[in-house]
Amino acid sequence: MLKKVKVKIIDSHLKEIPKYATSGSAGLDLRASIDKSIILKPNSTELIKTGLSIFIEDENYAAMILPRSGLGHRDGIVLGNLVGLIDSDYQGDLMISCWNRSDNDFEIKPYDRLAQLIFVNISRPQLDIVEDFKKTERGSQGFGSSGKK
Repeated sequence: MLKKVKVKIIDSHLKEIPKYATSGSAGLDLRASIDKSIILKPNSTELIKTGLSIFIEDENYAAMILPRSGLGHRDGIVLGNLVGLIDSDYQGDLMISCWNRSDNDFEIKPYDRLAQLIFVNISRPQLDIVEDFKKTERGSQGFGSSGKK
């Protein structure tokens, strides 16, 4: 189990370090470390600093930057790269690739909560090259093959 992650505060004006909003929250809120508001035009992207860097150290873990549900659903603000993967040995700035997939301008104000950071356990299994797989009922049937209900 990952007990601690080192955090470096890069933005001295950052008033709040990431925290879990509730005891059941899986993600830490990441904020926009910007000096002035940015207008994100429809179908455009902007790389936003968080004012933080982390060092996970434990190679059995990684972090992921995910969009905030409400911003994505209500305002069309998601991540330009859909999910940001932070490797255990990365020590640089955490950045949020914001994508406005809506038809409306969206204002990002200084220190708005824009994304969330989660930590996940990583498995690195050995790959075993085979000629074929054991047959299953589903086999290679893909999207929608298991039905609607």
